[in-house]
Amino acid sequence: MRSVMRSKIHKATITEANPDYIGSITIDADLIERVGLWQNERVLIASNTTGARLETYVIAGEAGSGKIAMNGPAAHTIGLGEEVVIMGFELTTQPIEPKVILVDEHNRFARDLTEKAGMVLTT
Repeated sequence: MRSVMRSKIHKATITEANPDYIGSITIDADLIERVGLWQNERVLIASNTTGARLETYVIAGEAGSGKIAMNGPAAHTIGLGEEVVIMGFELTTQPIEPKVILVDEHNRFARDLTEKAGMVLTT
């Protein structure tokens, strides 16, 4: 079995950082559905702004809100206004084609991306 990237939201902007919340990342439900993430699924978050990386789990935010919120201890590592990549993985014995999307500065779906052999192709 290999852990393979299955879902990715590229260039999302953190709209809220709440260290007092118990934990997780809140993601607009429309984006969760578009890339096939699940509520409570473990995700890897990488900051394009600072290079920080962390793992947490998904909480669905209001659909259409554009909300991407770092909650709990993660809010000390990745903060308000940072640009991030959110990735979900799957254990599999077969190669899979991930669902990858690009969002705009308001975390609204901009377009689908296709990743093959280390190259990003727009679709």
